[in-house]
Amino acid sequence: MINHNKVVSTLSGFLLTPLLLWSALPGKFQFWFLLPIALVPFLFWLDQAKSLKTAALRGFLCGFFLHIFLLYWIVSVLVTFGGIPWVGAVPLMLLLCCYMAGYLVIFSLLYFWQRTYLPGWLLFVTIPCSWVAMDWVRSWAFGGFPWMDLGYGLWSIPATIQFVDITGHYGATFLLLSCNLVIYAWISKKFSFDQRLFAGIFLILLIYSAFIYSWYRWKDVELKTAVAPRALIGVVQGNIKQQLKWSAEMREKTVEKYLNLTTELDAQGAELVVWPETAVPFYPQHDPLLKRITATLKPVEITLLTGAPWYNIVTGEDGKRAYEYFNSAQLIGSQGDFLGSYYKTQLVPYGEYVPFQEYLPFIKPLVESVGDFTPGTVEKTLETGPMRIGVLICYESIFEWISRTWSQNGANVFINLTNDAWYGKSSAPYQSWAMTVFRSVENRKATVRAANTGISGGIDPLGRIIMRSDLFVDWAQIVETPLLSERTFYNRVGFRFAPACAMVTLFALFGCLIWSRLRPKK
Repeated sequence: MINHNKVVSTLSGFLLTPLLLWSALPGKFQFWFLLPIALVPFLFWLDQAKSLKTAALRGFLCGFFLHIFLLYWIVSVLVTFGGIPWVGAVPLMLLLCCYMAGYLVIFSLLYFWQRTYLPGWLLFVTIPCSWVAMDWVRSWAFGGFPWMDLGYGLWSIPATIQFVDITGHYGATFLLLSCNLVIYAWISKKFSFDQRLFAGIFLILLIYSAFIYSWYRWKDVELKTAVAPRALIGVVQGNIKQQLKWSAEMREKTVEKYLNLTTELDAQGAELVVWPETAVPFYPQHDPLLKRITATLKPVEITLLTGAPWYNIVTGEDGKRAYEYFNSAQLIGSQGDFLGSYYKTQLVPYGEYVPFQEYLPFIKPLVESVGDFTPGTVEKTLETGPMRIGVLICYESIFEWISRTWSQNGANVFINLTNDAWYGKSSAPYQSWAMTVFRSVENRKATVRAANTGISGGIDPLGRIIMRSDLFVDWAQIVETPLLSERTFYNRVGFRFAPACAMVTLFALFGCLIWSRLRPKK
């Protein structure tokens, strides 16, 4: 006979939580108010597990379905631009979802051990730490893919996230985990009254501290932003179809379109004009089309920052010459001189390079169109006028360490050059935009974003949207950008918050191993 309660519990555990998170995180709906309760169904289901194997399976199912909802757009990218048929693209997407679900499997195992062996009151610290630790490991393991951590769901209400200039976005994730866990503790029968009381007081103090600090910092940074020097940065969104971008017949039309939009911005007083990632569809060192660009820039005395492919020639010890290819940002002066360069550091796996290809030869036929780029390093800022620019190319904006390093190197503004045309009108452009907001708040730097097809715009040091474009439209606007040089606590010390959570998790795991020898399992 079917146990209906068990069926309902199972379905809510691995489907309701993914659906709630999909609805709450940036994308089609963005119902952020669901975030404090979205994990409660999963916690109910996970707490019913009677063994490590069951806990691991439940973590996998929840994580697998969640990432199908969040990463579905990868199939379209692989089919449309990777030349991979549907029968190959869908399994590759599902394989990535399995990998992402693996972190929720580890969290579920940690949860099971901690619930079994640790004192109940301690769980309200160690369990949120365990979730943050898994997010942090995912940000660097195997090259890193820190896509859509839970805290990013608060991007649209910047007044609530000002404390991330202490902890980074991981602090927002910790706070949301605490909300879910305490709500679960109060409506379940798994915790004693004393434990629930402790949890409630702990959460109130956590929220109160975050609120008071955010209120104080909002007033402080708002005042500093109001009196900070301004730069008039022009942003051009060319809206060039990805399928046509690199065709020979479109090269001149692409350049002409960007130049026409740039001329419009000159009339509005632009000091710097920004074009998106690889907006220049050629190697600019020797291509005659560069003269067309400089001929337009020279009369109006505009400096241009544009994405462009680049190559260097290197000579080996044996005297043989070889080429290194880069996804670069080039700062071009009005006289046509190159004022500075940045080479993209965090390359896209299976898009700009093939990781582990020497160990996975069967992958090669699937990725023949993949670029073979060399990674750069984050060094000196690009400078023009009062601007000291930290450049983020494409999805480098989701890697917090890159913007933090730019800030430590003296940047007073971030400029994100990207091409989100790959994603179409899916959730991905909205997710990428939302994560970029946190880079501004963590470092107290305005971010100017130029995207080929959107979303382009500006974000101030408080995380407020100065302006933004729609998707797949021609767009050229001046972003009046405040320039702040302040280094935050997060820059100096707070970036260690997530590693500290990982250390707490390790100590908790060690405690579980010790405690398991001292008393029988529940």
